[in-house]
Amino acid sequence: MITLGVLLLILGFLFDIGILWTLGIILLVVGVILFILGSIGRAVGGRPHYW
Repeated sequence: MITLGVLLLILGFLFDIGILWTLGIILLVVGVILFILGSIGRAVGGRPHYW
């Protein structure tokens, strides 16, 4: 999810498409939050690890 967020950010910036930029930021933030929660040992979506 983090990788997809970064990819959408780059594509949105290069092609000047606002919706890709916005979706990229949202996916990046959600991916980082899930990664942090999974790293500290909290179960995310019933899984002990996010990855």
